[in-house]
Amino acid sequence: MLTIINYGIGNLNSVANMIRHVGGKCRISNSVEEIANAEKLILPGVGAFGRGMEALNASGITEALSIAVLKRGVPILGICLGMQLMTKGSEEGQLPGLGWLDAEVVKFRFPEGSLLKIPHMGWNTLSIQRENPLIRLEERQRFYFVHSYHVVCENKRDITATCDYGYDFVAAFAHNNIFGAQFHPEKSHRFGMAVMRNFLEMKSC
Repeated sequence: MLTIINYGIGNLNSVANMIRHVGGKCRISNSVEEIANAEKLILPGVGAFGRGMEALNASGITEALSIAVLKRGVPILGICLGMQLMTKGSEEGQLPGLGWLDAEVVKFRFPEGSLLKIPHMGWNTLSIQRENPLIRLEERQRFYFVHSYHVVCENKRDITATCDYGYDFVAAFAHNNIFGAQFHPEKSHRFGMAVMRNFLEMKSC
């Protein structure tokens, strides 16, 4: 069964509803034991990086995640803020991230006079950078985004998809059993359904 991590931040029910809609079984949990022993994990999240890490650390979930993800090789999908928390840190907060990827989180920056607004909000099309089990090669996959910050990966091999909003930014990454999506698959209709279905079908490392 898939476990959706409840650390007080995120669209938990929306994610759970999408998982069930594509035929999966899931539970929403803040239990350290259940998370450490999970078969698959989703780390959702909305809001500020610092607040997210504070909530994870205060709940005791950080250590449980290390056991599941780093020691047991459990597949995990980070969504929006959840993806960002997997990096080393963010311009948005002082606390370090989980540090699972050699990556940082930065704010969108546009030239003076740009008509682009922050946050990046709405539908946008992915550019697939390499084949991966989460996002298959397919033309014009559109997903829903809401974010003011984005991930910058030092290892370009970790980048699986980019998106153009003033410039190309990392829309998805994959590193061993760790997957991140800056977009919201739970709000992205058939393309989001495909991502969730692919994650459910994924085998543990």
